[in-house]
Amino acid sequence: MATMANKPEKVIDAHHHVWDLSANHLPWLSDEPPIPFRYGDYSSIRRDYMPADYRRDTAGWPVVGSVYVEAEWERSKALGESRWIASVAAEYGLPSAVIAWCDLASPDAAELLAAHAAVPLVRGIRHKPTAAASAAEARRRQPGSMDDPVWREGYAHLARNGLSYDLQTPWWHLDAAVELARDVPGTQIIVNHTALPSDRSPEALAGWRGALELAADQPNIALKISGIGRPGVPWTLAGNDPVIRDAIAIFGIDRAMFASNFPVDSLIGDFDTIFSGFLAATSDRSEDDRRKLFHDNAARFYRL
Repeated sequence: MATMANKPEKVIDAHHHVWDLSANHLPWLSDEPPIPFRYGDYSSIRRDYMPADYRRDTAGWPVVGSVYVEAEWERSKALGESRWIASVAAEYGLPSAVIAWCDLASPDAAELLAAHAAVPLVRGIRHKPTAAASAAEARRRQPGSMDDPVWREGYAHLARNGLSYDLQTPWWHLDAAVELARDVPGTQIIVNHTALPSDRSPEALAGWRGALELAADQPNIALKISGIGRPGVPWTLAGNDPVIRDAIAIFGIDRAMFASNFPVDSLIGDFDTIFSGFLAATSDRSEDDRRKLFHDNAARFYRL
């Protein structure tokens, strides 16, 4: 594990969640039966997770700021989520920024985006567009996808409200993201969870790298290196080092950032394991490069 001597001076965790299940309804965490989940059994996180829990998990790391990303609340309460997180931040000092939720294909998207933007901590929106389960099944121009004209009408309101877009989609849909970035250059896109390289076969990794290279050609696309766990496989440096290094090499030091995805990624590794892995994977980088990956880039993209 990392020692205090080689840890960065400051960390901004670019992606995490908190929740109070007694106060708010998050169907995937509260309802029965549990949903199919990409990490398998997630029963251990179906409990309250508040800033005190997050501080306990991040103990020993100099986390000076963090970005809360929408946690799939009951969707009719999306504005309530932003406002609740703002009240949590006022009480606990974290998170430092909020990525809210809005269905960009909804007829109410413009109204909801304007309301989110009125919450001072809100920096952007995450909405998962329609996605195929595999690269072989990927199709363009599906309803609710990044090609959908109705979805794009909602997307156009992001720039009007000064909001960025956190995109969570598998790598086989990044071709659509490239066109979106090119067509709407004024909106910053931040790809979540390293574009989900869960299949580590040589063929899949080649496809993932190619998709990242296309995305990285667009100057308004950045990448969060997070969420690279696999179901039933503990998080290890040996398993994830090539993915981390390739992601940084493709996007460059100025458009990549590290994030924990806690408490979700606690299913496959504790915070110290994951962030020590990020540190080890960048052991050949300069102090300035590491500062950007662990702190400065998140501060810049999320305007902290």
